Amino acid sequence: MSKTMSRNKALFIVVSFLLWFPHFLYVPILSPYMGEIGTPYTFIGIVLGSYGITQLLFRLPIGIRSDMMKLRKPFIIAGMVMSLISCLIFITMDGAGWLLLARSFAGLAAASWVAFTVLYPIYFSKDKVHVAMGSISFVVVLAQFLGMSFSGYMVEMWGWKSPFWIGTIFSIIGLILSFFIYEPKDKEVSQPIQLKELATVIREPNLLKVSFLSIIAHSVMFSTMFGFTSTFALQIGFNPSEITWIVFAFMIPHAFATLFMGNVLVPRIGEWPALKAAFFLTAIFTFMMPFAHNKILFLLIQAFAGFALGLVFPLLLSMSIQSISQEKRATAMGAYQSIYAIGIFVGPFVTGIINSSFGLESGFYFLGVVSLITTALIVIWGRQEIKRKNSMNNYKKRKVQS
Repeated sequence: MSKTMSRNKALFIVVSFLLWFPHFLYVPILSPYMGEIGTPYTFIGIVLGSYGITQLLFRLPIGIRSDMMKLRKPFIIAGMVMSLISCLIFITMDGAGWLLLARSFAGLAAASWVAFTVLYPIYFSKDKVHVAMGSISFVVVLAQFLGMSFSGYMVEMWGWKSPFWIGTIFSIIGLILSFFIYEPKDKEVSQPIQLKELATVIREPNLLKVSFLSIIAHSVMFSTMFGFTSTFALQIGFNPSEITWIVFAFMIPHAFATLFMGNVLVPRIGEWPALKAAFFLTAIFTFMMPFAHNKILFLLIQAFAGFALGLVFPLLLSMSIQSISQEKRATAMGAYQSIYAIGIFVGPFVTGIINSSFGLESGFYFLGVVSLITTALIVIWGRQEIKRKNSMNNYKKRKVQS
């Protein structure tokens, strides 16, 4: 049985990788590709933003429907179909409207991630949820790292559309494998969430706090590494071919941190202290970026920034469903992932306005200050959580004594 479960976990990890890898293959070259074929810059922004908007609109409905059906696998398969359609549109169509549609389908594929993140923890015991989330977060980071590392080389060797072609091949493989994912049957008979209960789930205090923190974290991520970091690097003397160095410097520690958080940091110091440390480090190293005009120093700061953000994401992911009953977790995860999608397009948008008004360095200062304020919020919320747990423990002791 253990060998069978190990195979199930391995297959699930492979399919998870194949959901993300095809799309990160073209992320670094998508904007220049659209510029190459004559797409106006304003519309390029709309295409890039559509990825976050479709996730914002569809992740919660997918979570609700998944809970109502008590099924996750059909939504995983549907996500792989959307991923394949997205890549096919990219390789067969060139018009600006078609590019918008293709990127929107990529957002739909990403929206199916809610089903992935609810099904995978079922393979683990309840006390290993942090490990499960750390592992699956590592897969996302690995897909980001490998895809972004190879995209420039592919374009140089085989042309602009080569990442889309290769992404299509991997999407086909992922779709085929997704049919073999194991979804265990729940032994407990539980009622799926009713629509009238949705507001109760969304208003759950811990979910709202974690979702807000994730908005900030995604705003920082998509405004720096997936946003203006490469632009600033070119400004301080990096060559376009050296952007790969930045990807390596950021993503390798980022990937390591996703495993370090669940296996080492949380068991030793707890969730809220770990979150406080991660956001504080994020604030410091984001604020330091404009001061790094030396390539080596810049790469070192990227490494520390990547590690800090790598600590944040898996912890927030596991905390988002921690206090939610099993039958309502897909809805909670859908709400969480829909809300943090706000950061994917609002963060770069606001940072872009600041950069245009006050210079490129100001955006990093802004994000550093926001992260520092968020750290202060985490300190307050962490203390409130300790008080709440102490009150509950005291209540249980009095109840036992009586």
